[in-house]
Amino acid sequence: MSKIISIHSFRGGTGKSNSTANIAVLMAARGLRVGVVDTDIQSPGIHVLFGLDEDDERLSLNDYLWGKCQVEEAAIDMTQSLGGDLLGRLFLIPSSIKAGEIAKVLREGYDVALLQEGFQRLVSRLKLDVLMIDTHPGLNEETLLSIAISDKLVIILRPDQQDYQGTGVTVDVARRLKVSDLLLLVNKAPQSLDPEAVKAKVAQAYDSEVVAVLQHSDEMMALASGGIFSLKYPNHPVALTYRAVVDRLLRD
Repeated sequence: MSKIISIHSFRGGTGKSNSTANIAVLMAARGLRVGVVDTDIQSPGIHVLFGLDEDDERLSLNDYLWGKCQVEEAAIDMTQSLGGDLLGRLFLIPSSIKAGEIAKVLREGYDVALLQEGFQRLVSRLKLDVLMIDTHPGLNEETLLSIAISDKLVIILRPDQQDYQGTGVTVDVARRLKVSDLLLLVNKAPQSLDPEAVKAKVAQAYDSEVVAVLQHSDEMMALASGGIFSLKYPNHPVALTYRAVVDRLLRD
């Protein structure tokens, strides 16, 4: 049965899109058909990790929301361009990175209800095993919809007081929306902190499962979103941790 997995964070700068991209690629490497939707329409970014720029985009999620195409027509098959040994397929549905179209979203908005229809249509038309939603940070109408329809929700936070407070709000909202599988992922933890201690602290604070603690990586910072980290550094501790996250997410 297909799964819908949302990757969310209360604040920006947590590494949400990086984590979404790495998890999606590792799932595709296992032979799954994976779709990735960038619903951060106001500030899209995951396309950079997949090597796309403005000239590469033909259709986007924006075009679907404005009635210009079917949502599956905006899907870009990234499988070959990613290289590596992907046994499955990976499709990216990007949001537009054109300044004029972002301004139009901010000015005119769109029918959020179309998102749910689009998600279900993508799963059906592309025969997806997993649909991953890279959400907009914070809580707004589209993120609430994404959370509500998800089979699994991963909330990413840094070991930072502002993140802790905002994550508490998000966890409470997710529980009110009856998300069946809620997981926390701590990212960018300083090397000086004991990962197990961080994991225990966060799990206790939110009474939720902490799927992993990702420590700060100089290699990740140097890559600067210039590709998929788990493909470039497959044996790095960060990549191995992402694999463990995939194991958990694919568990029924």
